[in-house]
Amino acid sequence: MRQHPIPPVTEPMQYRAIGLVEAQYVPQDDETLTRGVLRCSDGVEIEAVLLGRVLSVVKRHLSLDTPHLWVVYPRNREADHLHLQVVGVWEPGTLASDEPDLPETLPEGDGYFSVRGELIYTKPETGALVIKIRQQPRADGTRPQPFKLQLQGTIPMEHLRHFVSLELRRSGQELTLESSEVIGPVPQRSDRRGGANRRGGRRPAARR
Repeated sequence: MRQHPIPPVTEPMQYRAIGLVEAQYVPQDDETLTRGVLRCSDGVEIEAVLLGRVLSVVKRHLSLDTPHLWVVYPRNREADHLHLQVVGVWEPGTLASDEPDLPETLPEGDGYFSVRGELIYTKPETGALVIKIRQQPRADGTRPQPFKLQLQGTIPMEHLRHFVSLELRRSGQELTLESSEVIGPVPQRSDRRGGANRRGGRRPAARR
């Protein structure tokens, strides 16, 4: 088990979107464990799905009658609504009995999100942001389509098409900016025919 559920950044332009949500996972029904909602302490219910190995962890080790600190990937399927992909849980007391020094609580706390990507929309007067995230190629070599996250916060217009690193906090169904760092301009594909990037260099893949 890692020392922290959110891995450190290893490249300046490393795309990612990951966060922590303390909530009770409520399945859609008894026969559909993979789909449900995360019921947060503020009463907000966020649509969620369980991915990968976390499903077996839930089945074998966790009670769904109590809240847990979930590691999640955020998405927007609808405007102003979050959708969370649950990829892990941070509960060393239950899951890491052989590593007693791991902290049960994390300094970032409930509702913290780290988002790194290209700023493609910003409207300072309304506090609206849109970040484009690129993902790693799959095991079979195919590359998933980029996705966009709608966020709340203020970043000046001059940073459009720049790579930014954002720290956010969940508020209801929204992710609100707490701090930001502008890393640098993102090379753009200006060829209408979809040719190679004229400024050279590939965009780095996401490492979540």
